[in-house]
Amino acid sequence: MTCPAPLGTDRPDIGLDAVREISLAVTAAHMPVHLVPETVEEAAALGVTDRAPRYFAFRAAPLGVVPWQVVLATFYNFSPRAVRSMTGVWDIAAPARWQDARFTAVGRAMRRVGVRLPEERIAEARSLIDRVVAAADYAGKPLAAANAAVALPADPLVALWQQITVLREWRGDAHLIVLADNRLGPCECNVLHAATGRLPGAVLRATREWNDAEWDAATARLAERGWLHPDGTPTGTGIAERERIEVETDEHCAALWAPIGATGARRLATLIAPIAEAFTAAGTFAQLR
Repeated sequence: MTCPAPLGTDRPDIGLDAVREISLAVTAAHMPVHLVPETVEEAAALGVTDRAPRYFAFRAAPLGVVPWQVVLATFYNFSPRAVRSMTGVWDIAAPARWQDARFTAVGRAMRRVGVRLPEERIAEARSLIDRVVAAADYAGKPLAAANAAVALPADPLVALWQQITVLREWRGDAHLIVLADNRLGPCECNVLHAATGRLPGAVLRATREWNDAEWDAATARLAERGWLHPDGTPTGTGIAERERIEVETDEHCAALWAPIGATGARRLATLIAPIAEAFTAAGTFAQLR
């Protein structure tokens, strides 16, 4: 009897530049769900009108009925007070209803902004992304694994979006491993993110709900490491270390994309680009500036 080849030995190599390219494309295609009015409306129909519990319920729904402490551990960079706000959301509506509402919101939003992906383009994208989802190693990737277990909806475009979400959460899970390995805590990673211009500090502080004392203490810890100046601006070391963490995340993700290689990853990025392009044209991302 012939033993099977070790996992990955028959797969094409993929460079980190291709990993970064497809990762950015996946994030851009997934992100609008957190910014569109349809998400607000569908949550209100379930009985939740506040931003924080709405966000956590939608994103954590694939995990099932878990307490807020599990969500805090899985999401990593939010303050406990932010995540605690979701207490009771599973009593208002079961996770399956939240998941269905999320699919409805995504489908409505895509139709509103005019995402144009013909059937043959969706089918080609699925032929690539399904291979990645099926071959992925989900050990230590709780949000990705939970999303991979969600039954795909009938709408082909929304089903593609859900597969995109699996891989967006896979990279997110991997990134948290890298952050922890680099001793970059939940508040500190937000401070560094803001300082290096990845997202405005006001947006991060409002959504993650770190207070002034916590933000200042995290800034001081990063200054002690030489990553920030005392005024919170990044040092050259801090900028380099932030990029190194992204590269380490890319390295972690290289095996994820190996089943389709650099050519397949870049083709997938091209195929799904119209999703982000349509939302960008509609002004969806303006609130992040």
